[in-house]
Amino acid sequence: MAGSSSGFVALLTATALATVGFLGYQASASAPADLGKPRAKGSPEVSTAKTARDRNDPVALPVGSGTGVRVVYAVRGKRVWLVGEGDTVKRTFHVTPGSVDPAPGVYTVTSRSNTVTGSDGRPVEHVVRFTTVEGITVGFSAAVDGTTPRPNPTVKTGGIRESRADGNAMWEFATIGRTVAVIP
Repeated sequence: MAGSSSGFVALLTATALATVGFLGYQASASAPADLGKPRAKGSPEVSTAKTARDRNDPVALPVGSGTGVRVVYAVRGKRVWLVGEGDTVKRTFHVTPGSVDPAPGVYTVTSRSNTVTGSDGRPVEHVVRFTTVEGITVGFSAAVDGTTPRPNPTVKTGGIRESRADGNAMWEFATIGRTVAVIP
């Protein structure tokens, strides 16, 4: 009897190992080719596929703008989406970018300031910073006077200006560590 139960245990063990091996093979065959490879900070994880804007719907969440809770910023479209769970758009609004644009990619909010003087000399509030380009800090902010003037192209500024109401929404949504997906 002892010999037959050890044979049965060996058979169960072999079957379990074969099943685990098969499932591991299936998982590796369906995984992305670059899974597990390190990515440089700010490396693109967003698609450059046609966006909803390209399909004549400027306020729809762009296709290929990432996943999860995030801020999406379309450089060309000068628009921001605050995206909640399940790709639910909480808010979308037009912005006025500075003269320095961030490269498309995925970033995180690294710092915030309630009120400061912007790189253009204007008092700004609700500053949400997420990257630096050639020594110029890039982030979202609202001018205290509520204006969103065009930036002087001869001065390097990284402030992406929004209305005060949109700035309040950004401030509440984009806390330290929040993902910011920049798309073309």
